[in-house]
Amino acid sequence: MLLQVEKIKKSFGTHRVFDDLSFTADRGEVVGILGGNGAGKTTLLRIINCLLEADGGQILFEGHPMTRNDLEVVGYLPEERGLYRRMRVGEQVVFLARLKGLSKADAEASVHEWFQRLGVEEWWRRPVSKLSKGMQQKVQFVASVAHRPQLLVLDEPFSGFDSENAAMLCREIKRLRAEGTAILLSTHNTEAARDLCTKIVRL
Repeated sequence: MLLQVEKIKKSFGTHRVFDDLSFTADRGEVVGILGGNGAGKTTLLRIINCLLEADGGQILFEGHPMTRNDLEVVGYLPEERGLYRRMRVGEQVVFLARLKGLSKADAEASVHEWFQRLGVEEWWRRPVSKLSKGMQQKVQFVASVAHRPQLLVLDEPFSGFDSENAAMLCREIKRLRAEGTAILLSTHNTEAARDLCTKIVRL
């Protein structure tokens, strides 16, 4: 089993977000994280990405307690935008891929491949500040997958996408699933969840 979430607890003050939450995600699975606003979806994904600490329980990655070292093989698309607006698009995504352990040559090759796949090669030298919300979301998706992660964590990935780009993202998620990537998907898009997910976790 790639990821095991075991009896995770989290509270903020007197507000209990979740208590004894457990589920697993293995290679080739898409696990939907569903719940209303404030249910704790983003909190859970931040805990898995070592951005927040749980109050109890544990997260295992390939059988051992998950640490920041495991994040080299984890891709994370956060709900909020996290791009440097003054950097050029290609330079920035290559930089982010290198932070995950890729060499410069491997990072450039992977990012070029993804840009070609998504039809955005002309964005390579464009400043991030010149991109629309949907364009930035597409760039951040490439940044989350360019290092070929074993586990891909997507928090509201359809935000800012029109129907054409949402369909593109669904196709890519299915392709990654078929290649053996484990995927955690938090979304309000119930149609996409029904189409993509192999199991559902409701918060």
